[in-house]
Amino acid sequence: MENRKELGIKAGDTVRVHQKIQDKGKTRIQVFEGIVLARKHGNEPGATFTVRKVASGVGVEKIFPLYSPIIDKIEIVKRAKVRRSKLYFIREKVARQIKRQMRRMSLASIATMSEAEEASRIEAEAKAAEEAEKRALEEAEIKEKEAAEKAEAEKVEEATEETKAEEVEETKAEEPSPEVTDSQEEKTEESTEETEEKK
Repeated sequence: MENRKELGIKAGDTVRVHQKIQDKGKTRIQVFEGIVLARKHGNEPGATFTVRKVASGVGVEKIFPLYSPIIDKIEIVKRAKVRRSKLYFIREKVARQIKRQMRRMSLASIATMSEAEEASRIEAEAKAAEEAEKRALEEAEIKEKEAAEKAEAEKVEEATEETKAEEVEETKAEEPSPEVTDSQEEKTEESTEETEEKK
């Protein structure tokens, strides 16, 4: 409904209107394609546009409310540059003259979304949001696992460092001190001197 405002339907546009029709308890969609003769009340809630087409030599005009829930979809097929806001004079013109007046026509493919298309779009958006949430949860779990693994690795490293430090301390304790070795050397020197003197 809201994107009908942005369509910008103007007089001179060739429009294809998809209208819901109740037929024997079922709803079917009828397409009405023709030239927009007039647009009234701008973008207000009561805005309307008049569409005219010639069916088997008979001119048929329909006035559609812009925001009607009966309208499923509106497509702008062609756009023509006209100098009037109301093209009621076309009623008296022959088809050839109308074509001549609408020769500055350019193809366009602007359309509103039908209810089914909107529903599918909403579903797709919901699915995408769910997938994004799942991905975010998975990424968070992976990060937590990595952090836990890092913490465990750090603990193991600390434990190995502590054991190494303890081993080093034990080896230092087992080795004789250098002072003792010096005194022993002095004693050996003295004993050698004494033996020399005795000789």
